[in-house]
Amino acid sequence: MGKIRILMVDDEERFRTTTAKILSRKGFETILASSGEEALEKLAEKPDVVILDVKMGGMDGHETLERIKASLPDVPVIMLTGHGDSPGANKAFKTGAFDYLAKPCDIDLLAGKIQDAFAYADKKPYQEKSARDIMIPLDDYTQISADSTVSDAIAALEKAMRELLATDRLMDTGHRSVLVTDGRGNVAGILSPLDLVNAIRPDYLSAPKPSMADSLQYSTMFWQGLFTSRVKEVMRKKVSDLMTESVPVIDADANLMEAANEMVTKPARRMVVQKGGKDIGIIREQELFYEIARIISAS
Repeated sequence: MGKIRILMVDDEERFRTTTAKILSRKGFETILASSGEEALEKLAEKPDVVILDVKMGGMDGHETLERIKASLPDVPVIMLTGHGDSPGANKAFKTGAFDYLAKPCDIDLLAGKIQDAFAYADKKPYQEKSARDIMIPLDDYTQISADSTVSDAIAALEKAMRELLATDRLMDTGHRSVLVTDGRGNVAGILSPLDLVNAIRPDYLSAPKPSMADSLQYSTMFWQGLFTSRVKEVMRKKVSDLMTESVPVIDADANLMEAANEMVTKPARRMVVQKGGKDIGIIREQELFYEIARIISAS
C-alpha cells in the first residue's frame, strides 16, 4: 500500500514545514498549502487526509473546510487550533470535520489521528448507537412517587422483577433501583441499593466524632440484631428522605463515549436520558457493559 498523502494547510510557515518534515519521517507523504485558497487548488493532487489550521488570514479554516467538503466530501479533515473552544469544535463537527485538535499537537497523537482518518475514509464508517439506543425507557423502569414509603418501593421492585423473570427481558432491563417521580412524572431522584444500605446504618456512624474522641472505635460485636431493627425502622420512611436527588442528565443523542466519560468523571452509575428537556429513559453502566460485550462478540 502506498504512503498516506496529507495536505497540510497552515499559514504559519515554521509550524507547517516542521510538522510536515516530522510526518514525512514517519512515512507520510505531505503536500503543503499556506492558505485556504491554496489548499483548494491542491485538492487536485487528491490527498487522503487534510490537516487544516482554523485561524488563518483570508479564508479561515471553517470556510476552507466547507469548501473542501463541497469539492471532496469523502476526504477526512483534521482541524488544528491554538484557540480551542467548544463553539468552534461544534461548528467544525457539523461541517464534517473528522477531528478537532489543540495546537501545538503531540506529533504521535497527530500521526495516530491521521491513521484513524485514513481508515475511516477507506471504508463505510460504523454508525455507533447513541444514549437513546441503549437506554431503558422510563416506562420499563420501576417508578414510585416521592411520598411513598421504602416498603412501597421494595414491593414495587419485587413485582417488577417477578414480571421480568417471566419474560426474556431480564438481561436487558433488569434493575435493582427505583425511580422516584414528582407529581408531573419527571425523575425527582433514584432510590438505589446503596441508598438503603446507607440509611440503615446508625446515625452516630455518620456523625462527626467529638475532638476528644477522635480515637474512639465502635465495637461491632454489639451490633448483633441492629441490621434487622434498623431495616424495620427505615421501611416506614418516605423514599424522598433517602433517595439520591442529584441524578446526572445526558442528552438522548449523545454518543456512547460521551456517556462513558460522564459516568467515570462525575462519577455516576446511572444517568437520566432527556430529549428536548423531557425525561425519556435511564442509562446505566450495565448498558455500556452490554454494548462493549456486543461489539467484542461481533469483532
